[in-house]
Amino acid sequence: MKSLTEYLTFNTKKRLEFVHITPQVRQLVKKSGIKEGLCLVNAMHISASVFINDNESGLHKDYAKWLEKLAPHDPVNQYQHNDTGEDNADAHLKRQIMGREVVIAITNGDLDFGPWEQIFYGEFDGMRPKRVLVKIIGE
Repeated sequence: MKSLTEYLTFNTKKRLEFVHITPQVRQLVKKSGIKEGLCLVNAMHISASVFINDNESGLHKDYAKWLEKLAPHDPVNQYQHNDTGEDNADAHLKRQIMGREVVIAITNGDLDFGPWEQIFYGEFDGMRPKRVLVKIIGE
């Protein structure tokens, strides 16, 4: 069995942002040389997410609006976590909703997606560098 481990780094310009990362992950699958296997993509920070959905800007705006209703940033004093001096409790909750990681099958040397599926990095406490793990295993 072969494997490849790589890290992607993101430093978003906004506190909440969605980044389309399918092209970077697809490039790593090709680099790995693996024809049949699995690709794990994992947000390595507890205020960020990796998820699969449609690459449609209206949907991403809907996500941002929906997440802000479920876990609003302000007022920051509504969260006990922020009593520690931080202001990112909402980001932890948003990450919990959107998920930590995805696993995609690799078939014939490429990501094996359903219709419209793409991979996204979701940032909920941005404007600083954060890493995403890409681990590819297979034959």
